[in-house]
Amino acid sequence: MPISCDVLIIGSGQAGNPLATAFADAGRRVVLVEENLLGGSCINYGCTPTKTMLASAERAHHIRTAADFGIQAGEAQVNMAAIVARKDAVIQEMRDGIRKNLEQQHKGITVLNGHAAFTEPHVVRVALAGGKEQTVTAPLIFINTGTRPNIPEIDGLSKDIYLTTNDILNIKEVPEHLIILGGGYIGLEFSQMFRRFGSRVTVVESGAELLEHEDDDVCRSMQELIEAEGVEFVLNARAHRVSRNDEGAITVSVHTRAGERRLRGTHLLVATGRRPNTDAIDLEKVGIKTDEQGYIQVNSRLETSVRGVYALGDVHGGPQFTHISYDDFRVIRDNLLLGKRRSAKQRPLPYVVFTEPQLGRIGLSESQAQEKKIPYRVATMPVQYIGRARQTGQTAGFFKVLVDNKDQIIGAAILCEQGGEIMSMLQLAMAGKLPYTTLQDTVFAHPTWAEALNNMFAKLEKPK
Repeated sequence: MPISCDVLIIGSGQAGNPLATAFADAGRRVVLVEENLLGGSCINYGCTPTKTMLASAERAHHIRTAADFGIQAGEAQVNMAAIVARKDAVIQEMRDGIRKNLEQQHKGITVLNGHAAFTEPHVVRVALAGGKEQTVTAPLIFINTGTRPNIPEIDGLSKDIYLTTNDILNIKEVPEHLIILGGGYIGLEFSQMFRRFGSRVTVVESGAELLEHEDDDVCRSMQELIEAEGVEFVLNARAHRVSRNDEGAITVSVHTRAGERRLRGTHLLVATGRRPNTDAIDLEKVGIKTDEQGYIQVNSRLETSVRGVYALGDVHGGPQFTHISYDDFRVIRDNLLLGKRRSAKQRPLPYVVFTEPQLGRIGLSESQAQEKKIPYRVATMPVQYIGRARQTGQTAGFFKVLVDNKDQIIGAAILCEQGGEIMSMLQLAMAGKLPYTTLQDTVFAHPTWAEALNNMFAKLEKPK
């Protein structure tokens, strides 16, 4: 028999799960459909597994560099199977917590394991895991199906040759030579991680610089600090052919400005972005509009072209971060349950690249301020000048903060140990509309990273 409910949520990611519990707590009957694993990308193949494995790579690096701090330690022995097992245990604990929260702690939620596809604007057919089908109808439907790795069209690039960013999280051996296609945030984190595990690593990036959305000085500094650990970068390079010989060696042929180059490795990781999971849920049947890449088009309230149907998280495009997906939930909750008027547009975008040191970013970059013709001044400070950096030996990177002509902070790039936490301090100042002088004159504890803000703002440039 068809299930009739008040709310249908397709996908159990960082927006879908809290939305289910919020509606259930409000007395609504909720059906949550999940095709794969509870928790979405963040828990299963994004934030949680990568940051858990990065922590293992960091430990290996600290052992190798212990002699610099007067500590004699043996050679770091990397056990990838144990690293993956630890990662799996962390993930499983979180999955179990989500299931308990959905099925036991909140009444009114029904969880279906299967693939959902639209048959009518407010009717979905679910192909259940056991082979049966279930029809679900609801006046409110929320699409939270997320994204998957995007695989470029390259001659010879077959599934048995490459690893996706999902696959490599389960690798049981340290690659001898890992070639990574893509020098974005994800590619950089994996490059440093596997270099510290002991792999030779080569990153192929089609652009002239890494991290295409960052300022040139940030890109250069990031490249230099990871190169210092032994990672090779091949920039302005487009892979056009991949092959593997009988011994298993992989060859990636790339066009560069200096001519053809052939890179030979043992493993190939494709980290060239993601694509939305919208091609198999029959959106076109019910008139839900998507853009050319397949991302669902939404308005400022996250509603699609069909009234009562919303899209949350990565599937509607824009910045693909867990915290943005969670804020999508808050937009829906506030508008539909709390009677508020809240927009998903023009919200702050903080993010962190979890290399070591971290890159914490908030607000405008310098190039973005120039494009918008916003008057600004820049305050910078090399990390090597900070007392805490010299004490810990973590002297790579710099602080960079943009201030407008009203003394308000409008953007920051913090490349240092705990860069994400320092960025968050600046974000709070921006949210509270504190002038930079408040931070400049604040008494911070010594010795901390934060106290560098005192001296950095003293070096603020004159208005441009």
